[in-house]
Amino acid sequence: MKAVITVIGSDRIGIIASITGVLAKANVNILDISQTIMQSIFSMIMLVDISNINCEFTELSDILKQTGEELGVEIRFQREDIFTSMHRI
Repeated sequence: MKAVITVIGSDRIGIIASITGVLAKANVNILDISQTIMQSIFSMIMLVDISNINCEFTELSDILKQTGEELGVEIRFQREDIFTSMHRI
């Protein structure tokens, strides 16, 4: 099963390290990642494999949300099918 993680906020040191650390602890594999900084705005999108996740999806979602609050960024964590449905024209 796959999921999409989106991150947006003010750029600062440690955003990627913090988020990937959370994912590694949850046994989530990053399949693809794209990130950019426009002036001082950081944005990132990840496609991840959650087939071997070692906690509940909602628990990891809460941890990512809390991590985002600590970093001053907004993190969204959605199953791929939900993400695709929401962004279909």
